[in-house]
Amino acid sequence: MNSEKVLIVEDEENERTGLAELISAWGYCTAVAGDGVEGLEKVLQWSPGIVVTDLRMPRMDGMELLRKIAPQPHEVAVILLTAQGSIDAAVAAMKLGAYDFIEKPVNPTRLRAILQNAARQRGTQRELEVAKRQLRDKGELGSLVGASKAMQEVFRLVELVAPSTASVLITGESGTGKELAARTIHELSPRAGKPFVPINCAAIPDTLMESEIFGHEKGAFTGALERRTGCFELAEGGTLLLDEIGEMPIGTQAKLLRVLEDRRLRRLGGKVETIVDVRVLAATNKIPQEAVAKGQLRNDLYYRLNVFNIDMPPLREHKEDIPTLVEILIKDMNRKHSRAIRAAGEAVMELFQHHFWPGNVRELRNTLERAVIVCDSTVIEPRHLPPGFGVITAHSALNDANAIRVGVGTTVENAEKQLIFKTLESTHNNKTRAAEILGISLKTLHNKLKEYGAQGVAAEVQGR
Repeated sequence: MNSEKVLIVEDEENERTGLAELISAWGYCTAVAGDGVEGLEKVLQWSPGIVVTDLRMPRMDGMELLRKIAPQPHEVAVILLTAQGSIDAAVAAMKLGAYDFIEKPVNPTRLRAILQNAARQRGTQRELEVAKRQLRDKGELGSLVGASKAMQEVFRLVELVAPSTASVLITGESGTGKELAARTIHELSPRAGKPFVPINCAAIPDTLMESEIFGHEKGAFTGALERRTGCFELAEGGTLLLDEIGEMPIGTQAKLLRVLEDRRLRRLGGKVETIVDVRVLAATNKIPQEAVAKGQLRNDLYYRLNVFNIDMPPLREHKEDIPTLVEILIKDMNRKHSRAIRAAGEAVMELFQHHFWPGNVRELRNTLERAVIVCDSTVIEPRHLPPGFGVITAHSALNDANAIRVGVGTTVENAEKQLIFKTLESTHNNKTRAAEILGISLKTLHNKLKEYGAQGVAAEVQGR
């Protein structure tokens, strides 16, 4: 007995009854509806996995029913019954998300095969959902790792936006895993079987940026000896990640905005526009609003990319994930370097918990990779860590990479002002975190900013 529930929506009573009896005989649990309005009610009340519906019906036709079913929280496979001459409409329905269509009079063999395939696909989807939930409970989602509250929120946002076509702006410090988040969005999206193409805008000379992204024709410029396919075309049907988007030249940003809006591009030196179907994700380790204010990022492009924002937390804000990360990274390094390291010792884990991690997860990965290579036993010990590791702690961090230099003759007020602004910069204008580091209250922090005539900065911080 097949546990899959199938709803038959057909206004002709004899056909409706016949289909119900046929499908029931194949072991499916069936229900019927006389038109789209009644069918929608049954979908909401009965939650079928498959809907077999006629295309043309009174009150609400099959196309409208499909549109109404699509937003439902659970996946429903819709199979359309079409009369001869309605193939164009059926094809249009497929573009709206219908699973398949079959012409009348219905061929039982073909219908049964379609139902079996739909049921099998739904079974696979359910298994994937279960597996995904189990991995998430263990603190894993795609390439992302973390059972902490901060990372679980990232997981939630990734799962929420992945099935859509929305542009996503991923922000966060260097090394927090912005590309991993982008890759996971791609892997959980309908585009998963298509290319994922990451491009680091900071690593490409300005003179080559447009050619790299849009491609060029032979002879477009000196040295263009042959046609080059750009990243947009390489990512056709899939996802393009523009990492460090704030490093892209302003002129190229204007052309990118046009492609995003028109879904058409022209290679350098080309005369013909090409239609592209690419989902664009962007990432930056800068504060986007500051990049806009400094003229590094076009305001209109920022709003076009920032349809949905995911902010990756720095490792120091979810250190409870370090043990899981260490376990996974050691396994990865063992495979990569043909080693058999079992774990990191207690003393090493203690150092890891007190380290500030200015380089975030990337720094943790590099630290462990070195340790795995030099380790002369099966357990990583402090002597296997880089020289001087552990010097940068949460308390000393501001005296290292984020240090300020106060010259002789600087007033106390100016020194205090520099310290507050530098701390806000290091926390990406997170006022709560900045106040904690400075050892003052939020109210005091806001009062100080107002004293310095920094109402604009205070307003921006207030919005976070």
